[in-house]
Amino acid sequence: MESNNLPIGVFDSGVGGTSIWKEIASLLPNENIIYLSDSKNAPYGEKSKQEIIDLSIKNTEFLLKLNCKIIVVACNTATTNAIKVLREKYTQPFIGIEPAIKSAALKTKTNTIGILATKGTLNSELFEKTSNSLGHRISIIEKVGKGLVELIEKGKLHSNEMTNLLSSYIKPMLQNNVDCLVLGCTHYPYLISQIREIVGDTVQIIDSGEAVAKQTKNILTKYKLLNKSKQESFHQFYINKEKDVLEMLVSKKSKSINIIEKDF
Repeated sequence: MESNNLPIGVFDSGVGGTSIWKEIASLLPNENIIYLSDSKNAPYGEKSKQEIIDLSIKNTEFLLKLNCKIIVVACNTATTNAIKVLREKYTQPFIGIEPAIKSAALKTKTNTIGILATKGTLNSELFEKTSNSLGHRISIIEKVGKGLVELIEKGKLHSNEMTNLLSSYIKPMLQNNVDCLVLGCTHYPYLISQIREIVGDTVQIIDSGEAVAKQTKNILTKYKLLNKSKQESFHQFYINKEKDVLEMLVSKKSKSINIIEKDF
């Protein structure tokens, strides 16, 4: 198979990174994509930096054995803690994702932005570096979304428990005059409808999905790896836990989508 026709590899700590997969598949419909959901080890946000690095290496090795031409780290925690190591260790291009606080800083009118993310992301050196680059003009209200990933992984997106948790995390931000809310975890875009009910119409909700898809296209173009084949693209999903929630999120309607439960 020509290198252009080889798949894009995508991995996340669970099913949340499918929000990134959807953006990439929409922007690049000719591309074949292999998605790895490490749901057995979700969430990464509560793990040590070394554990996150080790899991990211394991996921990368799995995708490279399937001949992926580029790796998208569709996990904020894995990106902010491990992508430097991955780029030093492997020759394939890597696309990372981190909270879009720079974008929020450009859009805020109150100079106060909120970020909902995992503990691992908020405590990372990369996030600290990005936050410090904004200067003292922007106030950042940080909140660890403890428990949100676990509920999403269980398919409890619209449960009372989810509504109560979101309210407890977001309402204090609103009291601090936040007008932009950054979603710092790829699971969280699946909660936008509930979040919108809490924040109303005056707060901008910002996630990184579209930007990651555009960067993926840019890198594929740079390395002349865009798939020019006219054949129908395939989308292969691997998950090391029950696949029910994954099937619900990717909407298994197309023959080009294949979901495999596999221990890894």
